[in-house]
Amino acid sequence: MIEVKDLKKDYTDEENITSALRGISFTINKGDFVSIIGPSGSGKSTLLQILSFLDRPTGGSYTFLGKGIDEMTDQELAHARNKQMGFVFQAFNLLSRLTVYENVEIPLIYSTVPSSERKKRIEDAVIAVGLEEKLYVETGKLSGGQKQRIAIARALVNEPDIIFADEPTGNLDSKSGAQVMDILDNLNHHGHTIVLVTHETYTAEFADRIIALRDGVLESDTPVKNPRHSKDQFFK
Repeated sequence: MIEVKDLKKDYTDEENITSALRGISFTINKGDFVSIIGPSGSGKSTLLQILSFLDRPTGGSYTFLGKGIDEMTDQELAHARNKQMGFVFQAFNLLSRLTVYENVEIPLIYSTVPSSERKKRIEDAVIAVGLEEKLYVETGKLSGGQKQRIAIARALVNEPDIIFADEPTGNLDSKSGAQVMDILDNLNHHGHTIVLVTHETYTAEFADRIIALRDGVLESDTPVKNPRHSKDQFFK
C-alpha cells in the first residue's frame, strides 16, 4: 500500500536549511497496523503530513497504492486524501453543536454517495464504535472518550483504504484511551490498515510493528514481540 524510499524533507528559512527527514525507507502493506514513535523533533509529524498528502517530500520517493506522489497534481492528492484516507486527531475536530449523525456525515457532504446509502454508512460507522444510542445527541454533550470514538466513526464513513491516527489518546484518561485503542485494534482485525503516530509506548504496542524515528532518521523498524492487544479480543 505504501512504499517510501530514501524520503527527505528540508525546510528553508532565509539562508538556513533544516532537515526534518533524512532518507527514510519502509513499506506498509494492506491490513498492517503500524505505530510511528519518536521524541519531539524526531520527524514523525513531518512524516505523517507527507504520508497523508498534506505535504510533499524534497527528496526520495513515496508511492501510494502503486502511484508515485510526484506523478499526482495537488487536486489529485486532495481527491485521494478525501476518498482513500481517514483521519483521527488528538483534538477530535468535531463540531459540538451538531449531532453525532451530522458530524459523521461531514466527509460525505461533497461525495457522490446517494442519500439512501449515506444514512446506512453513517449508522454502520457509529455502530462500529459502539455509540449507536448517541446517534442524535449533540456532540458537545459527550465525554472525551466518546468524542474520540465518534471521530473514528467519521474517519470510517468514506470507507477509506487507510486510517491515520495522530496521537488519538493524547487528550484522554487511561480508560478512555484503552477503549479507543481497542476500537482501532478491532478495525485492524477486520481488515483496515492503521498508521498510528504516538509518543506513548503502551499505545504504540497495540500495533504489530513499531517504526521509531530520531533526528529525522529511521532508528528502528521492529515487530511487536509481545503485543498488549490480542486480535481475538473484540471491543464490546
